[in-house]
Parts: sequence; structure tokens; C-alpha cells
Amino acid sequence: MKEKLILAYSGGLDTSIIIPWIKEKYDYEIIAACINVGQEDEMEGLEEKAIASGASKIYIENVTEEFVEDYVFKALKANAVYEGKYLLGTSLARPLISKKLVEIAHKEGAHFIAHGCTGKGNDQVRFEASIAALDPSIQVIAPWRIWDIESREDAIHYAEDNNIPITATKEKIYSRDQNIMHISHEGGDIENPMNSIDYKKILMMSKTLEEAKDTPEELTITFVKGVPIEVNGVAMKPAELLKKLNEIGGDHAIGVIDLLENRLVGMKSRGIYETPGATILYDAHQNLERLTLDKLTFQFKETVAKKYAELVYDGIWFNKLRESLDAFVDETQQNVTGTVKVKLYKGNIILAGMASEYALFEECISSFGKSEFFNHHDAEGFINLFNLPFKINAMMEAKLKGK
Repeated sequence: MKEKLILAYSGGLDTSIIIPWIKEKYDYEIIAACINVGQEDEMEGLEEKAIASGASKIYIENVTEEFVEDYVFKALKANAVYEGKYLLGTSLARPLISKKLVEIAHKEGAHFIAHGCTGKGNDQVRFEASIAALDPSIQVIAPWRIWDIESREDAIHYAEDNNIPITATKEKIYSRDQNIMHISHEGGDIENPMNSIDYKKILMMSKTLEEAKDTPEELTITFVKGVPIEVNGVAMKPAELLKKLNEIGGDHAIGVIDLLENRLVGMKSRGIYETPGATILYDAHQNLERLTLDKLTFQFKETVAKKYAELVYDGIWFNKLRESLDAFVDETQQNVTGTVKVKLYKGNIILAGMASEYALFEECISSFGKSEFFNHHDAEGFINLFNLPFKINAMMEAKLKGK
């Protein structure tokens, strides 16, 4: 009986050529596994394509709801943003996909998992770190680190030479990753930081600024303990809510970034990312935190957010530190409940109001008017003590100059 291999399958260029290549090099039964995290447009015809390419069977599992609830919303509560711009749309999906691949491997009695990540990318690390954490006995095969195919152009040639149907061409050579949270675009003319990008030819979830609606749109988002539960007063499940905000945000060109990022593997790379709905959620959530969190917690949480983002970006999800940070974040979210109103216009998210029963803003204290809780004369003593170390330093410097 042949050994079984589970292939992380998308039907794209890389995984389309991997099946026949593995059949040439190894005597394995190949079982394709497509884990649907919201890439709905890419699902059609996958089963026929995988079988035609040489797979013995294919698993197609829809985990979109789990992805949003247990991964996207955890990152949202943490305000995890990599290098100040990237909302981690691809990174967050990798541990869940890896988890499902391992589950399928266990079900099939397979000891091998293959993926189509390149040797220059971050995803190879994310997949393999997750697989190692979940089942270290599983061996990973990464064709891009073995074969003599060195570029997407080479991959297209291989597909053409072996009569493998693909949608990528030498003109449309972009590498894309899509899920319900975002879509990324890399490769081709995007790679050179000097190139100006024609967004009309690239964007798929969002409109360009020129195409965006000419009238602003207001919407309200209600959160309970940091988790969004309603849009415009309508209760929604996590995936439905994010999909709705993607539609609204996309119409207003929200969440499109051009990022030259520092990859985990040591190089810089440029990508165009579309994350309309999550961008709205992150903005609204952080504003609600400004209203409901005390200064020390809010500021320390910013430090945690940066570390959380680095862990996710680097593929370190199944780890005690990430779990511990989640515990801290969840504690900070106990009072992050309320409603935030935002106005969307031509790529901008403008805060239009917010309210919470846990608000720490007290108008009678913060306003310029008279308050029984604040005496202006008290500020003088506070300032004297606050300035004391500065005065002592200045006295020391004056004394040294006098010598």
C-alpha cells in the first residue's frame, strides 16, 4: 500500500503543478485538501481539477466562521498590526489551515504533508511551525525548496509543457492570497518599489479612490467585550458581519495599503493588500478602547499588540506566549463594550461618535468648566513635583559649569 500525502491545495499555479511533480518524484497517494477560509471565488471546479491533476481524492472544508471568530477577532481584540500597517490577513489563516491539514492527515493515516510555498516566503515557516507544534512526527515536503523551478515564469512553462490548466499568465503573473479578511497581491510589476501601480487592474475587494462613492456613509458598530456583534443595529454572526463590512468598506476604498514589509526570511518585499472590513473594525475597536480603558492599560496594551502581531506574522500561533497574551487581552476587554459610529469617505474612516456604559470620560471633570472633583490650584503642587527632577538636573549642570 502506498504512503499517503496530504497536499494543501488551492487550485492555483503552484499547487496545480505540484500534484504531477510529486507523482513523478515520489510513489505517494496524493490527497488534496482545500481549506476554505472565505476564498469563495476560488472554490469552483476544485474537485474536478484536483482529480484531473492526479489526486486520488480531495477534502474541501469550510472553516470561515471558525477563522473569523477564533483567529481574526482574537487579533482584533489585541489590535495586532504588523509594522504599523499590515492587518495579518494571510498570517492569521495559516495556523487554522495547518490545524485542518493535520486533522486530515490523522484521519487518512498520512505521514506527509506538502505545501506550495516558495523558499523566499513567510508561509513556509508558518505552515511548518504550526504542523510541528501539532504533530512533530509528520514530515513536510516543500517542492519549491527541491525542484529546479525557480520562478513563476518557470512554473507557467512547466504547466504548459505538461498540459496543466492554469489561470496565471506571463502578463497576469501576480501571486494572490485571498480569504474573508483580505486579499494580497504580490509579484510582477508590484515587486519594484519604484513602480506606480494601476489599482484598477489589481484591486478585487475594494474600489479605487476615483471609483469610490462620492457621498460619505455613516455606520454604527456595536461591541461586547471587544467583539463586534452588530452593524447598524442588526445582529450578525462573525463571518456575516465581516462580509457585510467588506462590501461597505470596499465601496468606499477602505483598507488598501501598499506595503514594503520586512519578511521573516530576511528580505524586504512589496505587496498590495486589501482589507476593507477588518480595517473598519480595527479603527472602531481601538477608538472604543480609548474611551473605556485606563491610561496604563491602554498604553501597555500597545506594547502587547506589537508583540502579538510579530508572533502571528512569524507563524508562532500554537505557543504558550500567544495563549498567555490572549488571556491578558481578554482581561482588558471586559469593559470594551459600546457602540462606535464612523463615517466612510474616499478611503478615510472618520470617527463620528461613540458611547459606552463603561466610558472613563467624565465631562464634568474633563471640561473647562467648574468641577467639584478638580481644583485648578491643585495643579500647581503637581507641577512642582513633576518638574523637580528637571530642576535638580539643571542645578547640577549649572554647578559644574561654575567650577
